[in-house]
Amino acid sequence: MLDDRAKILLKALVERYIADGQPVGSRTLSRASGLELSAATIRNVMADLEELGLIVSPHTSAGRVPTARGYRMFVDTMLTARSLSLTDLDAQAREPLLPDQPQRVIANAAQMLSSLSQFVGVVTAPRKPSVFRHIEFLRLGDKRVLVILVAPDGDVQNRVIFTAHDFTQSQLIEASNILNSHYSGLSIEEMRERLKLEVDQLRGEMAVLMQQAVQAGSDVLAESTDQLVVSGERNLLTVEDFSNDLGSLRRMFDLFEQKTQLMRLLDGSSRAEGVQIYIGGESQFVPFEELSVVSAPYEINGHVVGTLGVIGPTRMAYDRMIEIVDITSRMVTNALSQK
Repeated sequence: MLDDRAKILLKALVERYIADGQPVGSRTLSRASGLELSAATIRNVMADLEELGLIVSPHTSAGRVPTARGYRMFVDTMLTARSLSLTDLDAQAREPLLPDQPQRVIANAAQMLSSLSQFVGVVTAPRKPSVFRHIEFLRLGDKRVLVILVAPDGDVQNRVIFTAHDFTQSQLIEASNILNSHYSGLSIEEMRERLKLEVDQLRGEMAVLMQQAVQAGSDVLAESTDQLVVSGERNLLTVEDFSNDLGSLRRMFDLFEQKTQLMRLLDGSSRAEGVQIYIGGESQFVPFEELSVVSAPYEINGHVVGTLGVIGPTRMAYDRMIEIVDITSRMVTNALSQK
């Protein structure tokens, strides 16, 4: 645990680095913190913070910069949110979020996030109901099983899964009969929750097969129904932190191009309440130390249907990003929930 003096100095260092983008020295930190401490005392505290992994000294400078762990402590315990209002943000937006066309609402929201943040705006389109009417398993051999999912509208999706146990076709028929008789008409998430409660009543291998089938169904539906709208990727070309590192830029543009990792990250944040912050290197879904993601779910008539957020450098004004994302989430919710 940090004492009050160390917290004040860490907060001042992070805020100064976010504002200036330059390593922060003891003299600058003394002025920024407002504490009447000697340069030697400040250097000692900075050495302690560095030992805790909260700050680091670039080899070309005597100053310090925050690490991912330092940013995390700042965000979780020291951040003072700005007080933007819905009216303030709406006035800054290029176009209002009107409820006439949901796809236009999503596209405008992504553009608004990008424009207001000057980084990248991302929005997942509303998910369609993930309900299945019928499921079948077909043995392919070598512990491979074809899962055939039939939606209520007759749409058929297939997915091959690999199993630890080599099932016979009769066992697979038994499993599909159980699922069709007890779970038909439920959403994938409802199936997942019920299986958690009823797993003890099934044989071990059969329970695992059914859970894999549910996951396969979830993956198929995600691929077929989720759309990710990305706006403002070129903004990263003007970010000083990236402009001199073509390798980092190339990896980040690959991330936006493939979208799979972002979809997984945003899907995870849709199951959380309120604004979520993912700081570079913390999450397996955003494995770039230079990037952070600020995201929040949005709803239609009380049901979470998607996620939106801002992607930018780790050195971002988190207080402003939190407000932009939070209020945009509410604006999208309001626009899509209007009758």
